[in-house]
Amino acid sequence: MRRTTAQQDRAAGTLLGMAAGDALGAGYEFTHPTPDQVIDMIGGGIGNFEPGEWTDDTSMAVAIALVTAEGIDVRTDAGLDAVAANFVRWFDDGPKDFGVMTGQVLRQRPASAQAMSLAASAIPGRHGGNGSLMRTAPIGLAFPGDPAATAEAALRVSALTHDDNRAGEACQIWSLLIEDAVRTGELDREWRVLQHLDSSVADHWLPLKKQAETGEPQQFPDNGWVVHALQTAWWAITTTDDLPRGIKAAVRAGHDTDTTAAIAGALLGATYGAASIPDRWREMLHGWPGLRAEDLVRLAHRTGVSGSA
Repeated sequence: MRRTTAQQDRAAGTLLGMAAGDALGAGYEFTHPTPDQVIDMIGGGIGNFEPGEWTDDTSMAVAIALVTAEGIDVRTDAGLDAVAANFVRWFDDGPKDFGVMTGQVLRQRPASAQAMSLAASAIPGRHGGNGSLMRTAPIGLAFPGDPAATAEAALRVSALTHDDNRAGEACQIWSLLIEDAVRTGELDREWRVLQHLDSSVADHWLPLKKQAETGEPQQFPDNGWVVHALQTAWWAITTTDDLPRGIKAAVRAGHDTDTTAAIAGALLGATYGAASIPDRWREMLHGWPGLRAEDLVRLAHRTGVSGSA
């Protein structure tokens, strides 16, 4: 599918918005900013990040985008193996921060996607962290006009590190919302995209969606968990009217601030486009593997138009 100029702007906005939210939230991670506290790209945080530096959220999304930008179908064994190899490469480069579940999987240096998924499923305990949702944005760009392929890819890429049904469903929902926003220029506030998933997904998630729209972050405070992370991001999006306010709201919700702001930023960017990113933020953005904002734009423009869909 060939995108229009406006669609290309929104595709670029998806990765830029994700990275901007990530870098903005990095300095406030596991805190709860006060209402009068200025939210800015201050750097610091638990990874001692530089101002404007993105964290593991965007880095892992870049690991996916480096594959999708080459037109490789990430539903295939070859595509999933390439993503898995990039995850290991990123981990071997010594990231400043990474999620618990992701770390447990990648420490084993799985040699293939199958081995990685098996490692993820073998880890005891809960598997429903937000670590696969935070990186799903490139999947929303990879199959324009093909919701079925988008949903399938989101589930498979999520399962590389997170053996959890709700994590997979959250990635499907968010990727479908991104695909729809980039294609139409509108935010699917009713979640009509759920028609492409099993009815049980809608039964579970629609009440949670409503809670996010009508409640406050205190009602979904454990946003390291994928369900509360999605709710926090949706709350931030639906209670504001532009990208900067939306990702700042996600940061003000507190706790896992870089991740919730990255999740929100991806869908906000898909809706409002690259032009919605403040110039100052865009100029500051940088991160693994030595990329800057213009590289994210290039990856976004190439994803979904060079043979992957």
